[in-house]
Amino acid sequence: MNHLQSLDERLNALFYFLFEDRDSRVRGWLLLDSYLPTLSLTILYLLTVYLGSKYMRNRPAYSLKGVLQVYNFSVTMLSLYMLVELVLATLSAGYRLQCQGLHEAGEADLRVAKVLWWYYFSKVIEFLDTIFFVLRKKNSQITFLHVYHHASMFNIWWCVLNWIPCGQSFFGPTLNSFIHVCMYSYYGLSTIPSMQKYLWWKRYLTQAQLIQFILTITHTLSAIVVPCGFPVGCLLFQFSYMATLVILFVNFYVQTYRKRRPEESIKSSRPNGHSVSTNGTSFKKRK
Repeated sequence: MNHLQSLDERLNALFYFLFEDRDSRVRGWLLLDSYLPTLSLTILYLLTVYLGSKYMRNRPAYSLKGVLQVYNFSVTMLSLYMLVELVLATLSAGYRLQCQGLHEAGEADLRVAKVLWWYYFSKVIEFLDTIFFVLRKKNSQITFLHVYHHASMFNIWWCVLNWIPCGQSFFGPTLNSFIHVCMYSYYGLSTIPSMQKYLWWKRYLTQAQLIQFILTITHTLSAIVVPCGFPVGCLLFQFSYMATLVILFVNFYVQTYRKRRPEESIKSSRPNGHSVSTNGTSFKKRK
């Protein structure tokens, strides 16, 4: 116990050194005061993916059809809630699209922060995307892009909620929540055989994700060009991280849709339950 407390104190000291004081408005919120839970869940996720793949190697794949239907439609509804609430909260607070500071809307900023906490928490829920791939032996879906996106987003958003839990931070989650409504509803419907012939938009999910990244990068750069007091270091990190996703997603898109023979492309476009999830994460990605 003493070792964990010592590690927690050292991690806190490191974050204070890098980012200075945390935002007092989110003190005491679930999972935020200490980095250890987020770090531990991430390590557990990575170990489960690695060891689970080995465990399933010589075992039959699970179907999980019913579980996937419940999971995908549940995440769809959570994403829809976050999308609607973010739109309503930012409109009622008079948020600017170009650049919004951290303390300009008073109590309305707290409403935005509460939605963004759910966005942060949704990233640990989405770890199940990969776990289901492992259990279904869909190893081709467990790409570097997929795992990188899922693991990094959960940790990045712990930092966001602690230091920049509102203001400019609203834009990316709003776009991503919309993408996830489209994506997880597709995944859920694809588990219903009678619906599969109507699911023609899988290819466009990845295109929509790329557009999402480009818009987020543009939004981030606009706040650097015309600042509003939002931390520039956070904006530069956001730009750098989104650039890595654009590079990885473009590579995924080219490998999936441009380099395959026509007959392979037609075959790959048929619904198979899950696809590119970035949810991202499609970070597979999804979203």
